[in-house]
Amino acid sequence: MAHRTIHWFRKGLRIHDNPALLAGLDGSKEFRPIFILDPHFVSSGLVGANRWRFLLESLRDLDNSFKKLGSRLYVLQGTPLDVLPRIFKEWNITRLTFEMDTEPYARQRDEAVCQLAAEHGVEVIQRVSHTLFVTSSVIRNNGGKPPLTYQRLQTVLSKMGAPARPREPPTKEAIHKCAVPIEADHEAKYGVPTLEQLGVKPIQEESLYPGGETEALRRMGEYLERKDWVCKFEKPKTQPNSLEPSTTVLSPYLKFGCLSPRKFYYGIQDVYREKKNYTKPPVSLEGQLLWREFFYTAAAGTPNFHQMVDNPVCLQLPWDNNTEFLEAWKYGRTGYPFIDAIMTQLRQEGWIHHLARHAVACFLTRGDLWISWEEGEKVFEELLLDADYSLNAGNWMWLSASAFFHQYFRVYSPIVFGKKTDPTGQYIKKYLPVLKKMPIQYIYEPWNAPRSVQEKAGCIIGQDYPRPIVDHAQVSKRNIGRMKEARACQASAKSDNKRPTEESQTTKTKSAKKSKKMK
Repeated sequence: MAHRTIHWFRKGLRIHDNPALLAGLDGSKEFRPIFILDPHFVSSGLVGANRWRFLLESLRDLDNSFKKLGSRLYVLQGTPLDVLPRIFKEWNITRLTFEMDTEPYARQRDEAVCQLAAEHGVEVIQRVSHTLFVTSSVIRNNGGKPPLTYQRLQTVLSKMGAPARPREPPTKEAIHKCAVPIEADHEAKYGVPTLEQLGVKPIQEESLYPGGETEALRRMGEYLERKDWVCKFEKPKTQPNSLEPSTTVLSPYLKFGCLSPRKFYYGIQDVYREKKNYTKPPVSLEGQLLWREFFYTAAAGTPNFHQMVDNPVCLQLPWDNNTEFLEAWKYGRTGYPFIDAIMTQLRQEGWIHHLARHAVACFLTRGDLWISWEEGEKVFEELLLDADYSLNAGNWMWLSASAFFHQYFRVYSPIVFGKKTDPTGQYIKKYLPVLKKMPIQYIYEPWNAPRSVQEKAGCIIGQDYPRPIVDHAQVSKRNIGRMKEARACQASAKSDNKRPTEESQTTKTKSAKKSKKMK
């Protein structure tokens, strides 16, 4: 039977290594690629302008790719549960294909969509290509539970063999066989909208990291050409406050699926084979893809992974609820220039270095402000280009010492940490121009500058730039104590739950004596 097929893009915004897309083309007499844009997400304010722009750029790039193949992308607005039944009927669809998604919201949505498809007699095909491995297979190979340490994940993966090889993009001939004639008013009916049409105001005119598969492949190729750099890459040795990114900034492209993780993985392997000597996971470039796999697998196998309550892997902590501190952190007004510069870069550009994320996350939670990691998770979800359910929640739990990482006494200094890689504060001066004339010796601690120095620099502390909202030296010590106490209480509670009650112990003793008498 020749099918009338739609391939539904959600993530996986690419034509290379897209097995669900290829399955949709196979055996079809009519084929349409679609993307459903839900206006609710625009009006909710949960997604920042930079990420909306990245998405729209990615959709335009995808549309251009299909144009070259003799087709077009169809962008439809509404909820999937409203749009899909309508186009099932309107286009006489017999088959629906899409990439599998492991996030809780996506699972519920896709289950409902599969039910709708069955009611309309539409066959559904799902394929895995957003991760290196099938997360359910990893969990199954670990005895039905997700590996909760990086080392355990490596052990499990070592028994599963290498990831599947990336698939080639569809050919023009394959598309031509089943492409639907493009209507004259296609752009008006199904074109990619602009930010203005969505009612989203851009934060900055230029896009530092343009969305789309074309840019993803260009960027990946550029870094893989630097073969010595690839082989010597160690994530902890990269700079969180360099004026230009010291890492690949491929995370947004992986998040949206503009770049296949398998294509990137095998590109790295090709370099390793040629150069022989190279760094190893977890710090290597390959190791970063395995970290991604770790958090995706942990999230897929852990209920309520995005929150503290009812999350079985998360430490339950009595966080403070301080709106004033949260707002100061969120908008870069803590009075600590290193922290404020990072949060300013995040809001302006949508991306910050991994170690910069460490610094601001530690500051918000266990280091200084003692505010729940869930609040930070929400801010990152709004502002980051690469905001990702699994990685965002997993890293916030890690950095707040709520799960995975337990050395809570190791706290990032909001003063010393930045000085290590940027002693002259060039990064601070870039993102906090109010401090650009502050002498180097005060750039990380401007409150220590004499009044005369502040006046000469044109920046009066407490007036032009805020005083520190907390004393790091004092609150970090206090918070270490709070963390120690909370961990002790939770350990004690677990021990009490395991310890048999006096009554049950007496019953067991009597039962044992009775059993002996019967013998």
